[in-house]
Amino acid sequence: MTPSTARPHGLSIIAGEVGRPDGSGTPFRATDPATDQVVEPVFHPATDDEVARAVAAASACFDDYRATTPAERAAFLRAIADHLEAARPALVARAGTETGLPEARLNGELSRTTNQLRLFARELELGEHQGVRIDHAQPDRQPAPAPDLRQRQVPLGPVLVFGASNFPFAFSTAGGDTASALAAGCPVVVKAHNSHAGTAELAGWAIVDAARECGLPAGVFSLVYGPGTTVGQRLAADPGIKAIAFTGSQGGGTALMRTAAARPEPVPVYAEMSSVNPVILLPGAWDARGTAVAAGFVGSLTLGSGQFCTNPGLLFVPAAQADEVRAAVAAELRERPGQTMLSPSISRAYADGVERLDASTRTTLVAAGAEGPTCNAPAPAVYATGLDDFAADEALREEVFGAASLIVSYDDVDALRTAIDGLEGQLTISVHAEPGDHAAVTALLPTLERRAGRLILNDWPTGVEVNDAMVHGGPFPATSDSRTTSVGSAAILRFQRPVAYQGFPAGLLPAAVTDANPWSLPARVDGALVRP
Repeated sequence: MTPSTARPHGLSIIAGEVGRPDGSGTPFRATDPATDQVVEPVFHPATDDEVARAVAAASACFDDYRATTPAERAAFLRAIADHLEAARPALVARAGTETGLPEARLNGELSRTTNQLRLFARELELGEHQGVRIDHAQPDRQPAPAPDLRQRQVPLGPVLVFGASNFPFAFSTAGGDTASALAAGCPVVVKAHNSHAGTAELAGWAIVDAARECGLPAGVFSLVYGPGTTVGQRLAADPGIKAIAFTGSQGGGTALMRTAAARPEPVPVYAEMSSVNPVILLPGAWDARGTAVAAGFVGSLTLGSGQFCTNPGLLFVPAAQADEVRAAVAAELRERPGQTMLSPSISRAYADGVERLDASTRTTLVAAGAEGPTCNAPAPAVYATGLDDFAADEALREEVFGAASLIVSYDDVDALRTAIDGLEGQLTISVHAEPGDHAAVTALLPTLERRAGRLILNDWPTGVEVNDAMVHGGPFPATSDSRTTSVGSAAILRFQRPVAYQGFPAGLLPAAVTDANPWSLPARVDGALVRP
């Protein structure tokens, strides 16, 4: 472990250098949610000058960084992964203190983070993301000659990444947004999440050390502290930022979307915001494996204290089986104690959400678990309602971030389809079905495709694989752009745009679109797919 990753300093990282302790905002400390005790050191919000310098450094180095070869960027990503691994003991210890998450979960998440970095390194070497298309000139074509045209994807420019509260590694400083932006050739400025500020800084120094090791310009990475409403908004409004990646609340995401759209040069915002991840139970599945379904649902609901973006907040069940389902879920849930939530503020918001469900005249309490032994460890809870009441009360369709869910009984597939069609966009929709239910699945499928980015059969939404086929996105408000994913190798496409070169001689063409193809990239050449 290098000295820079041994302990947090409480200061921003501006283009590889330690920031200043005289920030323009109120200093703060992280809090251990398991004890409600503050944790040293004091963190200092970035000054206006530091915000400007971070973006200016990213802009200044953009052309040099985007000119690196795929192999050079792949080596950088693997170096970041190696430095994170070297700092694992300090990272996991600090993250445990700041989030209350157990060591096994944090070790798994850190491994997922390093695997993401290596996945994008492999993607750089495969080269499919470059999107090479070549149509050679046809000088003899009639009635007019065809020019030589070549297309590739180029990086957008400096990317602003907001760290997420619920994933201190995988969706934060060195997480998937940062990894995919760096892979695309974009320098990154991270707005650290204040709830795990020390973890963010330690991961940030690992990236700085990797950049130095690889001989890359210091402006390729900066990390700044401060409130999202001030520091985050100043970053989002800076003309040097060319794209924004955010994981968090719908209010925070839509505020960034407004800021980005109001700029003289609007920029894309890739925000993952809100999802209740409905689960649909069809009759045959309950008859065949009801006990396992109830256990799986409660396990998925309570995993990580319900603080994943994919915990199931709705369970649709056939009315004829609703009593059995509620009884089985209640039996499972009563055995589940509460777990420490990520922060006191998240715990309070969960309590408010449960209180809203409890106060509704349209819901009944199915069961609640017990409060956990630590601070901020509220009991998980499940409520029930009918489809008519669910449709009549918009508040019942709102996300409660935490281990709370609503069981909704339906009479038939047509009524169910209407209810699903009335939902907002979702990250996931899961269906539990046996062969006798497949006709119903077929009837539902077009509606499910309209409403979610990932459809799951006979499994649970928690557990997001990091691979080439994963989609972690969906229609608004699950994400701000349903055409994209924030997980998997296709996430790199968010930070690129196409450029065509017409009539360029070979000596002026970028390497990616030359006939020599020195990087052995797959390409579409004169209408045919060519894979070296």
